[in-house]
Amino acid sequence: MIGKRTLFRHLVAGAGLLIAAASPGSATEAITVRIGFASVGADNRQFSGGSSAAIAHSEHYLDRELSDRPDVKIEWFFFKGAGPAVNEAFANNQLDFAIQGDLPEIIGRANGLKTKILLASGAHAPIYLAVPVGSSVRKVADLRGKKVSIFRGTNNHLAAVKVLAGNGLQERDVQVINMDTATTNAALTSKDIDAAFGNFPLASLAEKNIAEIVYTTKGDNPAYERHSTLIGQEAFIKAHPDITQKIVSAIVKAARWSSEEANREAFFEISSRTGFPASGYRFDFSGQELKYRNTPIADASIIESYRVQAKQAKEFGLLRRDVEIDGWFDRSFLDAALKEQGLVGYWQEYDASGKPLTAGQ
Repeated sequence: MIGKRTLFRHLVAGAGLLIAAASPGSATEAITVRIGFASVGADNRQFSGGSSAAIAHSEHYLDRELSDRPDVKIEWFFFKGAGPAVNEAFANNQLDFAIQGDLPEIIGRANGLKTKILLASGAHAPIYLAVPVGSSVRKVADLRGKKVSIFRGTNNHLAAVKVLAGNGLQERDVQVINMDTATTNAALTSKDIDAAFGNFPLASLAEKNIAEIVYTTKGDNPAYERHSTLIGQEAFIKAHPDITQKIVSAIVKAARWSSEEANREAFFEISSRTGFPASGYRFDFSGQELKYRNTPIADASIIESYRVQAKQAKEFGLLRRDVEIDGWFDRSFLDAALKEQGLVGYWQEYDASGKPLTAGQ
C-alpha cells in the first residue's frame, strides 16, 4: 500500500511530466519541406522527367536521405504554369525549394525574391522548333509573319528569342502565341499554329507523324542552351542548413546514378512516368552524354550564362531592371556533398568561356 508521502511524490512527478510535455520546444516540431517542379506530367500527372531531381523524386532519394529525421516531411508540387507559377508560389511563401529554369529564376530575382541557387538539375538542355507535317516552314528564318507558340516566362522563352535573333528575327517579326505544353501539342495537331518552340514533348508528336522538328539548338551556339537548377528560399536555407544539406546530397546521389551510361534506358523509363513516352526522352538526350546533361555542378559556365541571360532578358524587353548575379549561387552544400560521396572531379567543369577546367574522370 502506497503511503501518503510516496503518493504525493508520484503526483508531483507526474504533474512535472505533464508540464514539461506542454512546454514549447520540449518536443521536436515537425518540419514540412515544400519542393516544387516548374513542370508537370501529361494529363497533370504528378511527375517530372529528364533530370536528376526528377529521378530523386520518382525513386524516393530524399526520403531515404532523411530517414533519420522522422520530424521532416517532404511535399512535392508540380506546376502546369511552369516557372512563372513557381515564382508566384515563392512570393506567397508556399514553397521552400524548386527545380526551375533560368529565365523565370532571373525574373523572380528581378522582382525581389530572396533565393539561392544550390546546384544544377537539367543543365545544357536544348529546345526544338516543330511545325505541322507538310508545313512550308523549313528553318527558323521562315517564321517571319507566322503564328508561333512560345511558353512565355519559361526558360524556353529566352532560348527561343535568342534563336530568333540569331536568325535575323525579333519577337515582333512573328505572331507569338503564349501556350503551355499541352495546349501547344493540341494546336500543332489541329494546325491552328504554324510552329512551336518547345522541348522534349515535341518529339512525341514527330514520332506520331503529327509534327516535324525542323530545328534544334543541339550542335548550334551553346549560348542557346537552357539550364535548370535547384533554387531555395534564403530564409529556409539559413534556418535549416542541415535539412538543406540532406536535400542537396540526395539529388547529387540521383545525379550520379543518372550520369551513368549503363542506366540510360532506365533513366528514360523512369522519366516516362510523366506520361510522356520514353522515346521522347531518348530523342532529347540523343548525341549527348548523360554526364553532360545530368551534372549537378553549377559551374562558372552556367553562372556566366545566367549573367548573360539577365542582360539579354533586359535587352529583349523581358525585364525592366538589371539583375545582380554575384552572390546568388551558393556551392557550399554541393561541394560538401561531392566531397562526402567521393565525387570531386567526377563531372566535367567549364570556365566562364565554356572551356574545360579539368579532364574529369
